[in-house]
Amino acid sequence: MKVKFSRNWVRSKSPRKQRKYIANAPLHIRRKFLSVNLSKELRKKYGRRNVVVRTGDVVRVLRGSFKGVEGKVTRVNLKKGRVYVENVKRKKTDGSEVLVPLHPSNLQIVELNTEDEKRIKKIARKSGESAKEEVSS
Repeated sequence: MKVKFSRNWVRSKSPRKQRKYIANAPLHIRRKFLSVNLSKELRKKYGRRNVVVRTGDVVRVLRGSFKGVEGKVTRVNLKKGRVYVENVKRKKTDGSEVLVPLHPSNLQIVELNTEDEKRIKKIARKSGESAKEEVSS
């Protein structure tokens, strides 16, 4: 039987193989695909370029028909690799409104959800010593 997902896979120029890697990746690896870049202020504060998005983060849409809209992340779908934002809605034919799924590459985090202390410690640990001092103060 052929293995669907290989942990040893490094990279490929072939788009077919790249798509296969993403489609067959387990959820703990798919989580990494949901990283969203930080605003300039947050980059200075935390010393990082991007962070994995979570519910409660405030994001700004950078591309598409909802460009410029800011809102809180209400849901993150790991299976589809999509993020749902509070103010990004579309009307259905029956008149009801439904949230529009967005790709994380089209978003920017404006405000982090700081309720989880472990998350902040992890961000500080990965970013280096300078961010640890700023986060603690």
